[in-house]
Amino acid sequence: MAPLTSARGYSIGALSRATGVKVETIRYYERIGIMPEPGRTAGGNRQYTHEHLKRLSFIRRCRALGFPVAEIRALLSMVDSRDVTCGEVHAIVTHQLAEVRRRLADLARLEADLSAMAAQCAQGDVPACPIIDTLFDDDAPSLPA
Repeated sequence: MAPLTSARGYSIGALSRATGVKVETIRYYERIGIMPEPGRTAGGNRQYTHEHLKRLSFIRRCRALGFPVAEIRALLSMVDSRDVTCGEVHAIVTHQLAEVRRRLADLARLEADLSAMAAQCAQGDVPACPIIDTLFDDDAPSLPA
């Protein structure tokens, strides 16, 4: 993350470049209330502070770790109220970890199913394709939705 040092504040473009978060995403985060509205210049342009940069970096990191917006909102609420315990944060993180592990298990099942389907195919010119047949088969193992 590039340091921002302007005493006047930072445009949305500068904030975007410094954090790697797209301008449209920053505006979305403002609309849904996880990024506070910045002050405005006399011309009506947004002017962000270093605190905005820190908060947006926090949000970006949480999203990179797969946290849903509701969990990010909960974490930010705890931070904003200064009423946060490590136990509460730990509970949110371990819940996210369980979700990641569940998704990994789903992906492992998908990999096994796709591998089995690919192994059935001789890649020849037969009138029936075993992969297509498997995809149409109601008795085939059900995949996660």
